Amino acid sequence: MYEEEFPIRLAKLRAKKGVSARDMSLSIGQNAGYINNIETGKALPSMSGFFFICEYLGITPQEFFDTTSEQPEELRVLIRNLKKLEAKQFKNISEIVEGLIRMK
Repeated sequence: MYEEEFPIRLAKLRAKKGVSARDMSLSIGQNAGYINNIETGKALPSMSGFFFICEYLGITPQEFFDTTSEQPEELRVLIRNLKKLEAKQFKNISEIVEGLIRMK
């Protein structure tokens, strides 16, 4: 992910969580402008800072960088639940999803 994309992804995930940049900054033990500085491209987090950000957002670093997913936390829960289904149930869900995609 390029330096230009990182701030955009962070801002989207933070907004989805419904928290202000200031509140998120303070919640992860940083100064009030920490997240704002990252989102405006003035700074990048350290590796440990990045891990705190991911933990706060409830996602893994891999999910942070997967820009194809707008709902990484929900997708992880869905996949975890899908793994619990029996083969026939899984096939039924798969057919429903495919039908929804075709309807687009």
